[in-house]
Amino acid sequence: MLWFRRDSAMLEIRQTRRSRFSRNNQTNQNSRQSSPEHRGNGYIERFRETRTAIGVTPSLSILRAEHLTKTFGGSRAGAASVAALNNVDLAVEQGEFVAITGASGSGKSTLLHLLGGIARPTAGTVLLEGVDLASLDDDALARVRRRRIGFVFQRYNLLPELSLVENVALPLVLDGIANNRSEEAARAALETVGLAHRGEHRPDELSGGEQQRGAIARALVAEPAIVLADEPTGALDSANSHRVIELLMRLAAEHRQTVILVTHDPGIAAAAGRTIQMRDGRIEADKRNNTMGNTAAPAVSP
Repeated sequence: MLWFRRDSAMLEIRQTRRSRFSRNNQTNQNSRQSSPEHRGNGYIERFRETRTAIGVTPSLSILRAEHLTKTFGGSRAGAASVAALNNVDLAVEQGEFVAITGASGSGKSTLLHLLGGIARPTAGTVLLEGVDLASLDDDALARVRRRRIGFVFQRYNLLPELSLVENVALPLVLDGIANNRSEEAARAALETVGLAHRGEHRPDELSGGEQQRGAIARALVAEPAIVLADEPTGALDSANSHRVIELLMRLAAEHRQTVILVTHDPGIAAAAGRTIQMRDGRIEADKRNNTMGNTAAPAVSP
């Protein structure tokens, strides 16, 4: 699922490409401002200003769901409603790696979509860094998704017309970040996932594992508060699945990146620091796993 329009994206990228031929000394003058520290703090400060403006007190949890409920159907007379999620409470701290598991229809993907602001709850609240996502209008919610939430899906959703570095930079370009700063951030994100040498390649020149790592780099490029991954290894073989899970573990352990992942694979769930088991729209179990100091992914089910 792509959250941007392809035509506007292509226009922005064409403008980016043209600008590369007309760069001048202004790039060097702005090099200090385009550092990763400056770029990251800019995003964080803008979100903090939003929180302050609406009188929010920072919470101990980076993400909190309270009495979260989502029902479908029942709008027509006599039609029965179906509760995909029923009164779920959840708190996630910074740097946690959380796996959500459960059978098909248990509510795990619905929970992830509500936590990420992709869907709105029927009842209850989702607080991201103290901000109630349900209180935001559509434009404000879209900004929060772009700047504070990174999404990784089963299908990589890389635009085939663009190079990998252009795909990774795209969220920043569409958010109005200067072209040179967007490219710098994209290259830094690709280095984090071990793909700095593949930045000029198009998606069809990359393996499935490389494409998914590129999608993870795109999710990281805005330095989000959380990364949400929905079955990120579902389309990969066991070797590439192992690499992707190991990367997510390292991001949580070494970079304090909060990661919430939906999976049906018990091996992947065991690699997370915490496993949440869903059943019939409720949290059936919530347990901590003994993974302290371990950044090696376990065997992944074929």
